[in-house]
Amino acid sequence: MADIVILNARVWTGAASGPGAEAVAVKGERIIGVGTTEEMKKLAGKSTRLVDAGRGSLLPGLIDSHTHFLSGGFSLHSVQLRAASSREEFARLIAEKAGELGKGAWVLNGEWDHELFNPVELPRRDWIDALTPDNPVCVNRLDGHMALCNSLALRLAGVGRETVAPPGGEIVRDPRTGEPTGILKDTAMNLVYRVVPEPSFEEKLGAARLALRHAAEHGLTTVHDMADAGDFEVFQELLRKDELSCRVVVYIPVTEVDVLRRLRMKTPFGSPLLKLGGLKGFVDGSLGSGTAFFFEPYADDPSRSNRGLLHGQMFPEGIMEERLLAVDKAGLQAAVHAIGDRANALLLDMFERIEARNGGRDRRWRIEHAQHLRPEDIGRFGSMKVIASVQPYHASDDGRWAENKIGRERCRTAYAFKSLLEGGATLALGSDWTVAPLDPIQGLWAAVTRRTLDGKNPDGWYPEQRLSLEEALRGYTWNGAFAEFAEKDKGSIEVGKLADLTVLDRDLFALPPEDINTARVLMTVMNGRVVYEKE
Repeated sequence: MADIVILNARVWTGAASGPGAEAVAVKGERIIGVGTTEEMKKLAGKSTRLVDAGRGSLLPGLIDSHTHFLSGGFSLHSVQLRAASSREEFARLIAEKAGELGKGAWVLNGEWDHELFNPVELPRRDWIDALTPDNPVCVNRLDGHMALCNSLALRLAGVGRETVAPPGGEIVRDPRTGEPTGILKDTAMNLVYRVVPEPSFEEKLGAARLALRHAAEHGLTTVHDMADAGDFEVFQELLRKDELSCRVVVYIPVTEVDVLRRLRMKTPFGSPLLKLGGLKGFVDGSLGSGTAFFFEPYADDPSRSNRGLLHGQMFPEGIMEERLLAVDKAGLQAAVHAIGDRANALLLDMFERIEARNGGRDRRWRIEHAQHLRPEDIGRFGSMKVIASVQPYHASDDGRWAENKIGRERCRTAYAFKSLLEGGATLALGSDWTVAPLDPIQGLWAAVTRRTLDGKNPDGWYPEQRLSLEEALRGYTWNGAFAEFAEKDKGSIEVGKLADLTVLDRDLFALPPEDINTARVLMTVMNGRVVYEKE
């Protein structure tokens, strides 16, 4: 007999074929039945829990294919700057957090967005210095590719007028004095990060628990974590304590490739609950920080000289290709960040050369973000079987100001989800949390509407790139499982597959697309266990 039967639902199985269903039965960690309510009731016994879904959607457990999961956990109790829309509000929130933390404590994270300021301008250390004399501050922009530091933090790190930015980074300076303004971009942020005290293991466990709870509340049953090498140990401890309420697939920095090669490890490696998915690399920075790498200069750069930055992992020249060649030769999966059109073209060229040298296999290269593409590169994803790991919410967020950054012509093939799909690419959808909210319902809404957050594009920003609801759901389910070599075990509702399920309070297919973001999670089932239930 079943342990749980979910009845009276609008079941979207995600399977390639098969009739619609309205109920699902679960026993242990597996799905044992999919069908009508009457059929599934026959699998219920005296001890079976019956759940009435109230005609809401019952989906395969949702998969977020790109998060910064442990960092996200820390961000939940850090200063919250995402909505700050003026220098006064920005400074006040930082000062309040400094007072709350106490003298000497670092004020970190933040996720600010200077595009909300009026006028649009980068924050400066003199905005906050007088308010934070006893607290070092290093608060990052929401994309994680730029941070503002106060004078105390810069002094502790030894960063001053004569400091040279490392390759792949920039120290923004006052054009009159040459002094740092407090803004550090990409690898230059490490100048300060290296003196920030490392959180204790217990603090990391606490952050991971917060992140796991947050994921369950939003219907996620698997997250792909673009992590630091040491993060795997944190999730191992939670696995040992039987506290993982979400499956975690960890991607560690590509700089660790030699360690995995010596162990002769192949990826994915681990258990169904916790796996090492592969290695994560960077080609460039981000659009919002002006460090995504393009063929042509940024449209908002008066000097017409800024084409962005190659990431520090690209130096010395040729090292990234050497590492990716080693990753591939060892049978490991690579997931590499590329945002600008030139960064994507460079990475596709590298993948092509490596495949020519190492021969064909089911490698499932991943390009993380794949945001800005030349028209001629879109079809290469499909022909080369490269997974496009994309984040729909970025289109709704960045669409407010992207044209100012790179002009209309380049925006036509920005966040080109539909074109990638039509070119044969597999789209694995995610959030990039903490850059965007973890909530996959917001991601689904962004994918099918492409409405921008400022309300100025009610019919969609470049609406020809909208996905259908089916396409978007597949991106959050089966395609996410495929991106981690797990599609035989999860990603659809089928008998024998893992019992990862997400129950919503309404039928997504009965809602107008613009109302999809009003749906809420009623229940999250992971590995046959109810890990979240709305009160």
